[in-house]
Amino acid sequence: MINRIIAGLLASLALFFGYFSTAASAPDYLSFATDDEANTTEVFSNASPSVVYVTSTALRRQMFSLNVMEIPQGAGSGFVWDDSGLVVTNYHVVARANKLTVTLSDEREFDAKVVGLAPERDLAVLRLIDPPKGLVELPLGDSSELSVGRKVLAIGNPFGLDTTLTVGVVSALGREIQSPSGRKIRGVIQTDAAINPGNSGGPLLNSLGQLIGVNTAIYSPSGASAGIGFAIPVNTVREVVPQLIAYGKILRPILGIERASDQWIRRNKIEGVPIVRTYRGFPADAAGMIGAQRVGRNDIVLGDIITHVDGQEVRSNEDFFSAMEKHRVGDEVTIETIRAGKPLRFDVELTESQ
Repeated sequence: MINRIIAGLLASLALFFGYFSTAASAPDYLSFATDDEANTTEVFSNASPSVVYVTSTALRRQMFSLNVMEIPQGAGSGFVWDDSGLVVTNYHVVARANKLTVTLSDEREFDAKVVGLAPERDLAVLRLIDPPKGLVELPLGDSSELSVGRKVLAIGNPFGLDTTLTVGVVSALGREIQSPSGRKIRGVIQTDAAINPGNSGGPLLNSLGQLIGVNTAIYSPSGASAGIGFAIPVNTVREVVPQLIAYGKILRPILGIERASDQWIRRNKIEGVPIVRTYRGFPADAAGMIGAQRVGRNDIVLGDIITHVDGQEVRSNEDFFSAMEKHRVGDEVTIETIRAGKPLRFDVELTESQ
């Protein structure tokens, strides 16, 4: 009996000291993190100093006093492109603004001016006036390496809540969205990372903290995040931003033609894009392409109808744009047309848009 009592006491003591030993060796939450949490924290810590808050103001004259007032126009996000004070954001964040203010992550505010605009890509480049030293730029990734399911992180200022982080995955690739100019932006990244009004222009990052996209739009009946956000791929940004810095716009290669509208093409069941007219001195005119001609008061005789650009079929203006935007100024392209029922082929060198 005594032996049983002693054994019970010893077992209780062992449990007692074992509990405190286990409690003493339990991990400290402040110093513990899963690998994924550690990665998220590290990416945010490194990238957040590069993210900025962009606000735009329009000037309006009062009706009766004629005094000029500053009216808040919009707000969004952006990120530092380089340490000279260049900032990248969305075109729709700064469109029609008379005054721009950029707020850094440390809450310092700077006036900014527009360097270049690309409404057809919904991108804009700003320059800080009297930029501070020590600006941190984001490393650039490669959007062609993305795959569905990969982790992504979005940093921005949704609803004015500065430096907000959301995490998600790549939901789909190769989406198309409409730009402010009405042109389609192709190759867009779809993500379920929460993107809300105010996130526009902010960076979408991969697990290495590299820029892989610029958050630009959401699909939502309510106007708030519904888990379907879109980002312009960084490979598009790589191509467009240097042109905006150097020229203030995208250098679009052109043929020098006026095209029939898609509505007219559909109504008349034309298979291709008719040339309405060519402009003297531009590639199409030099190559011998011709536009439509009016015969009599109401009759129109079509000239060349574009059917292919470098072998890519053209059935609408969007098809034409899609084929042309793969080329740069100075490229030689092959244009196939139909004229009076006969197929023709033209090799032309693209020139710069004016």
